Amino acid sequence: MATIHVDGKSYEVNGSENLLQACLSLGIDIPYFCWHPSLGSVGSCRQCAVTQYANADDTRGRLVMSCMTPASDNTFISIEDKEAKDFRASIVEFLMTNHPHDCPVCEEGGHCHLQDMTVMTQHDRRRYRFTKRTHYNQELGSFISHEMNRCIACYRCVRYYNDYAGGTDFGVYASASRVYFGRPESGTLESEFSGNLTEVCPTGVFTDKTHSERYNRKWDMQYAPSVCQGCSSGCNISPGERYGELRRVENRFNGEVNQYFLCDKGRFGTGYVNNADRPRQPQFRDGENVTTVSVDQALDTVIANIQGKKVLGIGSPRASLESNFALRELVGQENFSTGLSQKEQNLAELAASIMQTEGVYNPNMREIESYDAVLILGEDLTQTAPRMALSVRQAAKNKAKEMAAERRTQDWLAEPLQRIAQDAKSPIFILAATQTRLADVAAGEVVASPNDIARLGFAVAAAVAGESILGLDDDAKAFAQTIADTLKAAKKPLIISGTSLQDASIMEAAAQVAQSLGGHAGLTLTVPEVNSMGLAIFGGQSLEQAFAQDYDTVIVVENDLYRRLPVAQVDAALSGKDLIVLDHSETATVKKADIVLSAASFAEGDGTVVSQEGRAQRFYQVYDPSYYKPELAIKESWRWLHALETGLKGKAISWTLLDDVIESVAKNVPAFEAIQDVAPDAGFRVHGLKVAREPRRYSGRTAMRAPLSVHEPKQPVDLDSALTFSMEGYVGNQTPSALVPFAWSAGWNSPQAWNKFQDKVGGHLKGGDSGIRLFDRLPKRPVRTFVAPAITVVNPESFRLVPMHHIFASGEFTIKTAAMESRIPNATFAVGEQDAARLNVQDGQKITVQAGDASIVLPVQIIDYLPTGYIGYPVGLAPTVSLAEPVSVAVGV
Repeated sequence: MATIHVDGKSYEVNGSENLLQACLSLGIDIPYFCWHPSLGSVGSCRQCAVTQYANADDTRGRLVMSCMTPASDNTFISIEDKEAKDFRASIVEFLMTNHPHDCPVCEEGGHCHLQDMTVMTQHDRRRYRFTKRTHYNQELGSFISHEMNRCIACYRCVRYYNDYAGGTDFGVYASASRVYFGRPESGTLESEFSGNLTEVCPTGVFTDKTHSERYNRKWDMQYAPSVCQGCSSGCNISPGERYGELRRVENRFNGEVNQYFLCDKGRFGTGYVNNADRPRQPQFRDGENVTTVSVDQALDTVIANIQGKKVLGIGSPRASLESNFALRELVGQENFSTGLSQKEQNLAELAASIMQTEGVYNPNMREIESYDAVLILGEDLTQTAPRMALSVRQAAKNKAKEMAAERRTQDWLAEPLQRIAQDAKSPIFILAATQTRLADVAAGEVVASPNDIARLGFAVAAAVAGESILGLDDDAKAFAQTIADTLKAAKKPLIISGTSLQDASIMEAAAQVAQSLGGHAGLTLTVPEVNSMGLAIFGGQSLEQAFAQDYDTVIVVENDLYRRLPVAQVDAALSGKDLIVLDHSETATVKKADIVLSAASFAEGDGTVVSQEGRAQRFYQVYDPSYYKPELAIKESWRWLHALETGLKGKAISWTLLDDVIESVAKNVPAFEAIQDVAPDAGFRVHGLKVAREPRRYSGRTAMRAPLSVHEPKQPVDLDSALTFSMEGYVGNQTPSALVPFAWSAGWNSPQAWNKFQDKVGGHLKGGDSGIRLFDRLPKRPVRTFVAPAITVVNPESFRLVPMHHIFASGEFTIKTAAMESRIPNATFAVGEQDAARLNVQDGQKITVQAGDASIVLPVQIIDYLPTGYIGYPVGLAPTVSLAEPVSVAVGV
């Protein structure tokens, strides 16, 4: 700790920080542009100037940049000194020389850090009266708009995109007043994290193009605290709504998970909520004939149809814990299925089991950044858990921080850190089925078959334990020994694996390596969907087990069975059965349904999900669709199911609030007892007020329903949470972290407002970050020893399929989002050069793969290397097939 003196007052601060960060953490405002908590200091904008004095008696002082000055003990500074204030005002004036006077039409207006800092420096007159410099703008793809004339050359964008996110197609060009930030030429930004430019940029240079199509100001959107549904990482988001449409998704800070950044899948992949073909009212279906009916008619019909019948309930890893529990209550535990195939369920349950093993530590996303050696087994993280891949990139920089510390250089000094390290990186080893997007930071990357990855993983575990490595050739043994030696020498080694290659042995190998390393090692296992880990803990039958029973009726909750099992298998299971589906999107299963109950998406309902880390988190309803269209009947699945249960059993409704369901889940499923602590209950208030979903300046409410009535109705009343559908509620930094819907604080309208919600800038949210880590509370299981798999012999006459994931194409709903269309690749089979020569096929030529009863015809994409005898299968872009058995391949259709 250190004592600093600011304008005559003394404060205790963290002496390892710079003055800017220290002052902001104290709640003392200093304007700044180029500095960012995750990017460090470069001192390029000169906006954060303060006067520093030699001692208490010095009255002259000197100007210093607070972002470049350590907060060392007995530092005396003044922010209010006239020279410092005048200097900061002059800097803003210089930066604004070429900035257009377009705040009223700029999409960043009201959300703009430049506006905030201009007001903070009290700059309100422009003396420049000459021609402004102008630039041509670039076309950067379907996610990002580019308006280069607004640039103030803070360099944040290029530092984030290249240095933090590892992008290579973006840079800074020209010099002096002509400096230009963009691509070498127009074209789609290739980074999977490009969307963060919209929040990193302090002006309106980079804006959300998906929002531009239906634009409104930040203060005219209604928000709710939510959790990204795109994968199992559990990133926190702030979805914004206007006129019953989801207009924009912004990052919601969580100091233990996503911090300041999202992947593009999470930021731009929610457009499916607005799709016109969604079931928004209950429906009776007969093939292509669809009839909408009332809620009562739908419920009465369903109850009559299932009365006295054997009902099979199929849950889902994309449905909340509450909805899965409600389904189990309706059909009984013996008739409840997780909605996962046997393979998927075995993998998810194995991951959950390993995470509960004695001595295994599962770090959160932020902790991943602190590990100094990483082994990734079988995961292309950028495609399957992209935000984790961004954390691994930061872990690669720990060698640079170590080298800087030896030279007594603070790690927040971004440029010196890079110069000291040059190309030195912390060791990251990747064993995957294809070349990954993290190859540029890897000390070694091996492309191998799933079987070989697992065997190599077990070899590393043996080498760590000092045992002989058996069953590998000399090169593989040497590589395994190198990895083992590196992990043993590390202060904090980390092993990352997951389910994406659908091979349990790979996760077992990862667990064996972690256990061999001991308690200082971390282990992270990824699973596919937002609530896959929650469902693995919850338990239930697999689809195959459920379909083996006798049943008359099937109730499917938020699940497309055709993505789980082959078409023929699902058709056979549903043949002759009544099918009732609860879902929020048009899926292949919905099209087969007899009755559809219109379920709420994450934007229209509340619920709890569990991330791969085992972190239980709650998402909240962003808006009430019936406020805009009273005829709509969209309800959370648990509400539909409870209504069915009470009607079927002739008992009174007992779940009127979300809190009632949560209490029942916690009481009946001991593993989820802690979910009651995830967020405050509906009775929580701040100074007697509920938390406002809308910013203070929210406007035009009456106009929203003007086509229906000129009389403004009462706002919807949210009984399920401590949030209110109004701006007449509490807005401020006393809001508990789980209930913060958006970032705003007096004088801070931009995303930098998160500074006001943190215990220290860039740290954690006041009162603790959102979520409860279940694995920290669940009983531990005994340590197990796993056995390496036998060698898989490749038959030269047949092939095996290996899953190939794509960040935008593999998700169930990203492919239903219009903004994603240009980013989704064509469906192809990936074939290595050796197998392409053996099959005598050329790039683009079609092949037929026969997998069980399925015959799939796709063009070939020849890649540099894929293990011999394996064909890359495009997950999400081709029909679901079993990957367990060899397949036959024929050239041509």
